[in-house]
Parts: sequence; structure tokens; C-alpha cells
Amino acid sequence: MRALLFSSQHYDQESFTQAAVGGGVALHFQSARLTADTAPLAQDYEVVCAFINDELDAAVLQCLARGGTRLVALRSAGYNHVDLAAAQRLGIDVVRVPAYSPQAVAEHAVALILALNRRLHRAYNRTREGDFTLHGLTGFDLHGKTVGVVGTGQIGAAFARIMAGFGCQLLAYDPCPDPQLEALGARYMSLPALLSQARIISLHCPLTPGTRHLINAQSLVHLQPGAMLINTGRGALVDTPALLDALKSGQLGYLGLDVYEEEAKVFFEDRSDLPLQDDVLARLLTFPNVIVTAHQAFLTHEALQAIAQTTLENIACWAAGRAQNLVTG
Repeated sequence: MRALLFSSQHYDQESFTQAAVGGGVALHFQSARLTADTAPLAQDYEVVCAFINDELDAAVLQCLARGGTRLVALRSAGYNHVDLAAAQRLGIDVVRVPAYSPQAVAEHAVALILALNRRLHRAYNRTREGDFTLHGLTGFDLHGKTVGVVGTGQIGAAFARIMAGFGCQLLAYDPCPDPQLEALGARYMSLPALLSQARIISLHCPLTPGTRHLINAQSLVHLQPGAMLINTGRGALVDTPALLDALKSGQLGYLGLDVYEEEAKVFFEDRSDLPLQDDVLARLLTFPNVIVTAHQAFLTHEALQAIAQTTLENIACWAAGRAQNLVTG
């Protein structure tokens, strides 16, 4: 069986090649992102393996189906970028990786908090230039601070446990409260109440029609002045232009993003020699209290290994007629 991996980077090739040893899947790698223009490259591939920024709308799926694709194997937990109704209509099954390393993403969220709080990005640049002064680098103790966790699935729960280890007070917002987090001391409440009480807010919920732009101009007014917002979930959880006004007013004191609503046009490519065409992202990058990383929270050896193994298992189980991790509409 032949599988084509779109949006594949060198680390994908390494992890999948290692995991595929002795298996029955012939892997082929394509660095291009899956779009309507690149979908014809999948001609005669029964399996297409896609990442989070690949396009899987009805037009792309129709092209894949015409070329013989019968399975889309996602290398991600999220599937909001897939037109599931079109896939079902075309006879294309969709499988995903429901969990790989919750700790990887949770730990990256904590890294953003620490870097923003202690101004590590600014301190690093100063010392590299021979400036060893400390003005403007004052942070705050995490111990005793109130942290709001929006979405307490596996990643959110892992993040909450880490912050509890720092001695933080935990607030949570999720339609399905986690009794284990409640036993840890987390208090579930409405989103406006969480936003108004938390010094640090971290987003870990999936992107659905109900969570799109969950953080917007209206919800940002509930923040404590100078609050910190972290998003390692999905870019569209946040109405990004609204963040600019909140940063300018000081309502938002710190911002850490590993995801961005328009990231598909920018992330995973070296654009250092090109002018940045995204005006909103360009403005965000001018703020000294903003750190943007390019969707790297998942990028650990353990997570890459788990993603490759689960994806290949999904393909093998599907081929054997006992599909696992199927995504249904």
C-alpha cells in the first residue's frame, strides 16, 4: 500500500521511516502543503497523510477521490480542516491521532509563560549584545497566582497539573469537568468569571463552531489589566486583531502564541529573506511582551514517534478492515 505524506518536514521523514520498518506501507514524502493545486500529486495513492494546515475541503477531497485515494490519515488530533460530509459522500475514510504527547504541548505552554514572565527573550538578546543590565526584566512569582485553563482535555489537564506544581490556584472552563482536576483543587466556572479572576489564561480547547473566536473583543474586556494569555490550541480560538487593541491598551499584558489563525500562509517555511505580508502578524511581532512560536509545541522526539506509530497503525488497521480512530461527522 502506498501513502503520500503532504507537508512533510525532515523530522516527519525520520520518525515515519523509523516507525515503518518491517511494515507494509510504502511511504512517499511531499513537502508541499495539500491544496487544490497540489492534490493531483496524490494520483494513484490509496492513502494520503495530511497535517493540520493541509486543505481538505470538498474540492480537494473530490480530486483525491478521482485519483484513487480512499483514506485520509491525519497526523493530528484536530480535524476541523476536513469536510467530513464530503469525505463520507466520496467514500473516503478519515482517521486521526487522538493523543500523542499531551505533555509536549502542555510543557510548551508553560515555557511560554516562563519566557514572557521573566522576559527571557529580551534578556537573551541583551546579553548577546553585551548588555548585562536588568532594567525592564522584572517578573513575578508564579507561586500563588491564579491560572485559568480553558479546555481540560488531556493537554489542558497536563498543563493544569504542571501549574499546580508551581503552587498556582487553578480555575477551569470546560463543558465536561474533570473530577481528578477538581480533586487537585481546580474550580470550574463560566468563561467570563475565569477571565476576570485569572492572572494567566491558557487555551487548550478544540476548534469547533462554538469555540471559534472564543477570545474576542467582548471577552477580552473581562481580563484583569495586565493579564497573560497563552494559546497552544488552535489559532482561530482567538480573534487576533482584537488582541492588538488589548495589547495597546494594556488590558493584555503578555501574549504567547504557538498557533495563529492565518498560519498556513506563513508557518513551516523559511521566509527570513521575504517581506512579511501578514500585517496583523507583523504588528504582533513588534510588541516586546509578545512571543510567537511557529506551531512547535508538538515537536518533541516522543510526540513525533507517537504520531508516526499511531498513524501507521491507523493505516494498517484500516487496510485490514478493522479501522480505528475514525473521524465521523
